[in-house]
Amino acid sequence: MSPLGRIGRALLAFALVVVIGTVGYIVLGFGLLDALYQTVTTITTVGFREVHPLSRVGEIFTIILILAGVGTALYMFGVLLEALIEGHLRHHMERRRMDRRISRMTGHIIICGWGRVGTASAQYLTSLGREIVVIDREPDRLRDIEHPTVIGDVTDDRTLEAAGIAHAHALISALDTDADNVYVTLSSRALRPDLIIIARARNEGSMSKLVRAGANRVVNPQLIGGRRMGSFALQPHVAEFFDVVMHDETLDYRMEEITVGSASPWVGYTLAQMGLHVSGALLLAIRTVSGQFVANPAPTIQLEPETILIALGTPDELDAARHHVNP
Repeated sequence: MSPLGRIGRALLAFALVVVIGTVGYIVLGFGLLDALYQTVTTITTVGFREVHPLSRVGEIFTIILILAGVGTALYMFGVLLEALIEGHLRHHMERRRMDRRISRMTGHIIICGWGRVGTASAQYLTSLGREIVVIDREPDRLRDIEHPTVIGDVTDDRTLEAAGIAHAHALISALDTDADNVYVTLSSRALRPDLIIIARARNEGSMSKLVRAGANRVVNPQLIGGRRMGSFALQPHVAEFFDVVMHDETLDYRMEEITVGSASPWVGYTLAQMGLHVSGALLLAIRTVSGQFVANPAPTIQLEPETILIALGTPDELDAARHHVNP
């Protein structure tokens, strides 16, 4: 039986004994309040005082009430105490288990705010096999989710540290207000200068503030949603293609970025000499060290350390491309 079921059964038994004892003493000539008082003091073993002298029948009834009532009262208090202790212990053990799990995680992504934006981000990252830690100040929001969670004020550095910010790959700040997102960005950047921070902006005017606060990227869901709706109106097939490639977990093709490491054997060589096509992946664009995007890059472009290659292919082809670029 569940803890709530045991508690309900114990309370029902205790109430039944109180009712029977009260009715019995009323039959013996007690008033209602006196009968209730006599019953409660008897079954709880307080025995403060006798309200009225008891006859032989009253004494026998009291003996029976003590034998039945004391056991029932002890059972009820025992069940309540067990449920209380068990609940606290379970919560404590689950929290300890969660903390140990987070402490062992590396390269995970912290999501601050479990609203619609945070949930959508988590679903996409989970589909790619990434580990996630969710922070929210409302325990009800985090109930029954599969990811490790931290309940607390995300603007508190201790909450970020509990989420493993020291060994996280990135942080997504998806809180309700731009002021909170700015504060979280500042705190996270102070704790981890090299952390990738993606911040949500509700207003266009806040985007520049979040960048100055230290966000690597700032996303305005309303602005992006509006632009996507416009692109579907004018170029539906192009928009749907990118939608499917980037967000459809059932499709084999993916679009990913590959960084040319400083130890890559292809540093100083051209794209043609590197021959990325042998992996089966298609090179769509590159981002140079200066930050410029070059679509359909010429094969004569020379590779430098930290050049970003944007490639399209299946997971196996992209794995082969990553190994080809950085053996």
